[in-house]
Amino acid sequence: MAETDSAAGFGALYERHSRAVYRFALALTGNVAQAEDLTAEAFLRILEAGERVETLTVRAYLVTIVRNLSRNEWKRERRRVAMPAEVVAAGADPAVRMELEAVLGALQGLAAGDREVLLMRAEADLSYEEIAVLTGGTAQAARVRAHRARKRLLLAMQAIGIEESLREKL
Repeated sequence: MAETDSAAGFGALYERHSRAVYRFALALTGNVAQAEDLTAEAFLRILEAGERVETLTVRAYLVTIVRNLSRNEWKRERRRVAMPAEVVAAGADPAVRMELEAVLGALQGLAAGDREVLLMRAEADLSYEEIAVLTGGTAQAARVRAHRARKRLLLAMQAIGIEESLREKL
C-alpha cells in the first residue's frame, strides 16, 4: 500500500483513521481493552498486508478487519469468565464510566447486524454504498437498517435518561 511504504506514511494513515476505527471497535465490543487490541491488530494487518489498498477505501478495509476480528473474538469470548464489574480502569471518572456503560449496554441490546450497520455509518463514517458492499446488501437496505437501529438505540437511551446528550452524535 502506498501509504505504508514508509514509517511516516503509516504514521499519517494511523493518525487519520485510528480514532474512528477505535470508536467503532469500542462501540462494537463494549470493552475498552478489546477495542484497543482490535484497533492495533487492524493496523498491524494493514501494514503487513503488502497489497495495495486504495486511500479512499482504507477506513472501510480497517472497519472490515475490526468487524471480523470482533466476530472471532466473540466466538472465543463465549468460553471465558467475565471480569468482575468492580474492576475499573485506574483514574476513570465514575460518572463518565456509568454513562459509557449505559450507552454501550444500549448498543449491545441491538441485534448484532443492526449494531454493525449503525456503527459503520455513525462511527466509521462509511457511506451506505460502502456498508452495502461490506454487508452484502443494497445501499437502500443499509440506509433503512441504520435508520431503524438508530431509532431503537435512541428509545433505549431515552429510557435510561441519556438520550438528549448524545442525540446529535447519532
